[in-house]
Amino acid sequence: MSPTIRVLEHPQESGAGLRVFGRAMVGLAGINALDPDQVLEPGRFLGAFDGDQIVGGADSYTSWLVVPGGARVPHAAVTHIGVLPTHTRRGIVSGLVAAQFADFAQRGEVVATLRASEATIYGRFGYAVASSAASIEVTRARAALLPGVADPGAVQLIDTGETPQTASAIYGDAQWVGAIARPAGWWNLRNAQRAKSTAPGYLVTFSEDGATTGYARYQAADPDHWFGGDRREIIVDDLVAHTDDAYLALIRHLLGLDLVDFVTFSSRPVDDPLPLLFADRRAAKINSVHDETWLRLIDVEAALSARSYRDGPPVKISVTDPVIAVNSATFEVGPDEVRRTDAAPDLLVDITGLGAAYLGGTTFAQLSFAGRATETTPGALAGGDLLFGTIREPYSGTVF
Repeated sequence: MSPTIRVLEHPQESGAGLRVFGRAMVGLAGINALDPDQVLEPGRFLGAFDGDQIVGGADSYTSWLVVPGGARVPHAAVTHIGVLPTHTRRGIVSGLVAAQFADFAQRGEVVATLRASEATIYGRFGYAVASSAASIEVTRARAALLPGVADPGAVQLIDTGETPQTASAIYGDAQWVGAIARPAGWWNLRNAQRAKSTAPGYLVTFSEDGATTGYARYQAADPDHWFGGDRREIIVDDLVAHTDDAYLALIRHLLGLDLVDFVTFSSRPVDDPLPLLFADRRAAKINSVHDETWLRLIDVEAALSARSYRDGPPVKISVTDPVIAVNSATFEVGPDEVRRTDAAPDLLVDITGLGAAYLGGTTFAQLSFAGRATETTPGALAGGDLLFGTIREPYSGTVF
């Protein structure tokens, strides 16, 4: 079929598009009860129509993404992509994604990211895993901190009625590579989900020099068996620290809670220093490492120009993009400038490979093993990795 694709009218049609997404995801609870005025951004939900029926959709939020060097680039946070099971495998997702790319380019959004429900869908559209996250479980009985770990001071327990505005205000200063803006709809959805939980939630904040520089949200994993069970566990589902002192203060608070046997951090950077803080390194166990940010470069030249690079000789990188033709070009990337060039390239990479390397989470040397990067000048892979390398692994910490 050749569906008609257009922006859904808000809130009636966009609400219907949200329900289509729920049916497509099969096991996603509570989606039909959401208020589109609370969780959707008007004008960004694209719908695919079979006659008068909405059979698929692709949504996004206006956002920013922090890139190496600290710049915030215009970014589309992509979500709610789905097609009714009666209309799959007819090219509808391809049409929706192409329409989204055109919309993002018109808005001046140079990158798009999403969280993939299936790992095999989005690579063919140029998305690539640009960051991963880890789930870390700490056994409190073994979690004695090393003597040299600083104690920055006490945290403040915030009344739960104040948490939406408090957390949002603190998060707004996020500046780590991979962080994205959390729009109002994101916060409203999270608050609606927490309101339905039977587990009481807690928010603690840390302040220094008159500014609040971090917070942690946590709740009991199994409140119904808290006193009778043999595994009293809390889940830390959001920890934001803008300074080292904020990080250490929040960690000390969480590890000092009474009646708690295990502290599980549901999402942390893969290079989080937490395991290094303990005298017993095995106090912290990595439960899983999972893909997090799937990134698509919409405007390669603008995206490459926005981030910083380490010192090193410039490398000429030839990019192929079968979907967005203007991105297929050769770019000379150096620590001081990015420019288009007609010179012979040193390195060949497809748009998916460049997306994986963009934030520093994947090296060109690694990409070469997968056939996504090829050096035509000896040493170009190492030169690209020198330029694109970052001190810390990229990390978002936001699921949407």
